[in-house]
Amino acid sequence: MRPFKQIVLTAATGISALLFCAPAAAAASGADSFPPREEVFQLVAKQTQGTFVDVDGSSGPSQGDEFVITGNLFRGVVPVGTYSQICTLTRTAPNDEFDLQCAADLALPLGQITVQGRFTVTSAGPGDIDLAITGGTGRYRTAHGHIHGVNVSDTETNLTVHLIR
Repeated sequence: MRPFKQIVLTAATGISALLFCAPAAAAASGADSFPPREEVFQLVAKQTQGTFVDVDGSSGPSQGDEFVITGNLFRGVVPVGTYSQICTLTRTAPNDEFDLQCAADLALPLGQITVQGRFTVTSAGPGDIDLAITGGTGRYRTAHGHIHGVNVSDTETNLTVHLIR
């Protein structure tokens, strides 16, 4: 069984990767259109910082523990934005399984995109992650859709962004 902190880091990286997708979408999107259209594109999210906050000092996961991460998003080798994310452990039983509720913000040149969702992490890791695009500011004020992430390492995640504007 992988150590708890490593599993949380992997899960958080997957989320951050999902968040990174939005910046690339911002870079790829054209003028506003009606009816809304979906843009689908691939990104790679790379975590640069991550901190685990153990709220009660116990060993292992406990309800309310948090993971705070930041990183960079790339489309190919080109950086397209940054992200910030906070994930809170909401369910911790059985011991080798827990749920994370995550909220993230993607900072892009033309505005911000917000992402949110919950997923389960097991001793094998978080698996594929799907999170909702819940809104944004500026160019992304009407953004919605979802992001699908697949972790390829503890600090890198491949993302497929489904952005609807």
